[in-house]
Amino acid sequence: MSKINTSIITGFLGAGKTTLLNRVLTERTSERVAVIVNEYGEVGIDGKLVVGTQDDIVELNNGCICCTVRDDLISAIRNLLASGRPIDRFVIETSGLADPAPVIQSFILDEVLSERLQLDAIVTVVDARHVERQLSQDEAVEQISFADVVLLNKVDLVSEEHLAEIERTIRLLNPLAGIVRTNRCNVQASEVLDLAAFDLKNILSIDPFVLDDHEHEHDQTVSCVAFREKLPVDPALFNGWLSRLTQEIGKDLFRMKGVINFADEARRYVFHGVHMTLEGRPGKPWLTDDRLTEIVFIGRNLDEELLREGFLSCRIPLPALAS
Repeated sequence: MSKINTSIITGFLGAGKTTLLNRVLTERTSERVAVIVNEYGEVGIDGKLVVGTQDDIVELNNGCICCTVRDDLISAIRNLLASGRPIDRFVIETSGLADPAPVIQSFILDEVLSERLQLDAIVTVVDARHVERQLSQDEAVEQISFADVVLLNKVDLVSEEHLAEIERTIRLLNPLAGIVRTNRCNVQASEVLDLAAFDLKNILSIDPFVLDDHEHEHDQTVSCVAFREKLPVDPALFNGWLSRLTQEIGKDLFRMKGVINFADEARRYVFHGVHMTLEGRPGKPWLTDDRLTEIVFIGRNLDEELLREGFLSCRIPLPALAS
């Protein structure tokens, strides 16, 4: 039985991992792809943003697959393999705070995964605009260090001189990985799939203890705050609050993302943010009974109560709706 090629898409928060995943799925529509999406918080946003496909999409929320939900990753893959459904490849999108080393360990040491899956490549998406600030986090350094391919994304937002400096920094962390410059992860699937690039010897040269049993410890000052709300949101109040928030605590906001139920809008509103950079667009149409705002903040020293009060102030109360 031939092994199933498996790609790991990693990268720090907001780098563009889901965008890359959607590029791959859109191009490889003839393949049966099993997708596993991991998010740090209990509210999963990325799984809702994956393009509509016939593929199996499994969401693993409320922890990173390098630690708290690592067993869930192994179980999810085992269940998909045992289901008997035909699978041409696996693509795994890690949390932006995941350390790749324990994930690699799972594929090598778990008997079923090592027998049935072939780890093809670790593809790390790097945010060219924010990478220097993000490298203060150990996870961002590890994601680049273990990469087989580095996708240097959002290159339109920085100068050529800055890009050259970023590439020199990447080369110091990982002299072997290929570097591909891109904007909005606009690459061919062949640039990130079926590369046969993963080499355990290279990984062991980076971390000789990668196969030892150890748990990844996250920065305890970094947390996730998430909200769900059925009442519709006022667009002007929400945009004003979000703008003020990024001005006040943007340096500590690693990631913001959400699907927003704006009042009187037929389509959901999808927004993303990294530090003080915000981007939003209309998303898929709402169905009659699925209108729900879901929003996630990940950052350092977040004040959950303050965030909650600000968010709730953007709701449209029931009496106003009735009138």
